[in-house]
Amino acid sequence: MAESPATQHIELDEDHAHLGTGPIPAGPYYQPEYFDLEREAIFRRTWLQIAHISELPEPGSFIVRPVEIARASILITRGRDGEIRAFHNVCTHRGTQLVSDDSGKRSLFSCPYHMWTFSDDGELRSAPDFERFYVDKSQCSLSKVAVDVCAGLVFINLDSSPEQSLREYLGPFAEELEQLPVARATTFSEYTYEIEGNWKLTYDNFQENYHLRFIHPRSGEAANGPQNPFGYPIRYGFHGPHRTQTIWSNPDARPKPFQTFGFMKGAEFAIKDGFGASAQGKEYYAIFPNLFILGSPMTPFSQSVVPISANRSRGIIRMYWIGEDDCASRRFAREYAMATARDIHSEDRAVIQAGQRGLESGALSHIHFQSQEILCRHLFQEVDKRVEAYRAERDAARAKA
Repeated sequence: MAESPATQHIELDEDHAHLGTGPIPAGPYYQPEYFDLEREAIFRRTWLQIAHISELPEPGSFIVRPVEIARASILITRGRDGEIRAFHNVCTHRGTQLVSDDSGKRSLFSCPYHMWTFSDDGELRSAPDFERFYVDKSQCSLSKVAVDVCAGLVFINLDSSPEQSLREYLGPFAEELEQLPVARATTFSEYTYEIEGNWKLTYDNFQENYHLRFIHPRSGEAANGPQNPFGYPIRYGFHGPHRTQTIWSNPDARPKPFQTFGFMKGAEFAIKDGFGASAQGKEYYAIFPNLFILGSPMTPFSQSVVPISANRSRGIIRMYWIGEDDCASRRFAREYAMATARDIHSEDRAVIQAGQRGLESGALSHIHFQSQEILCRHLFQEVDKRVEAYRAERDAARAKA
């Protein structure tokens, strides 16, 4: 779906000029048929971050994660050999979902329907009266899902034969992410939210600062000021389907005493944990399609925006830490960091949903991104490029049939 001709010229950095300046079609932000194409073109074929290695601390640990857009449930295990494996959470007898718990520790998984039992490496170990079946146990193992780990982050790929390994897919990001706090984290704080907003519209809110002075006039003071009233980043970078920006910080921000205490405690523990030396302290990493990470040593933060339907998404926000709370000050610093993130996010929710309602009215055929919303433009183009390639592939296959 190509962009419409530009209505006016906006000067762009030479490295970014190829992204264009024209309006973006509005339909892909609410049309169910476009969402269905995204499912097949992107979410069934792309590496998706789904967990953190700290959730699988020892042999026998397992977690179950829904992937609604793919209508899938994924079982991830750490086997007795220490290997991380992933499977469709589906019994190979008659398709019953195998595990109902979100997490736990066990080496065997028994289907509640007919008690087919599988090991943590996916093999069928036992099945009542199996002699009456017309198949060998070796042909009834759980259906595998590609899985890999980078920087402590667990990724899956629902493609039966991924075109790239995870490290190839991440490119230069792989090495950079491994220098961030998330790679050494042993625990995290988390909150989730559901929002009536398309996943791209929701994600876009968190990759542009044009709205800061209007939606976050007080909470966003650290990221905008008289020298930079819109809090625009220092630089942008593009790496295949992925993006970065270097966040600008207001040197003249005047936090209240309580905020100062929270920041000081956060800095103290960040240095103690070895996070303070991170060279990527202000770097924002957008990993296609739906994950972004802020590498700040005081608030090592990630958010996944998970598609549920064409107009509904789930956000999973995490802050990563080393070790459990060992004193009241550390507990305070962590709770303060998470509460701050939650408060800022709560200011965004209503305006994202208002945007979704407006687009769904059909009043606009196109939307307009300015030069400092270039990350939003890049995301749309990367999505649309894959959707159009898949559409052509599908149509060619139909014509052949």
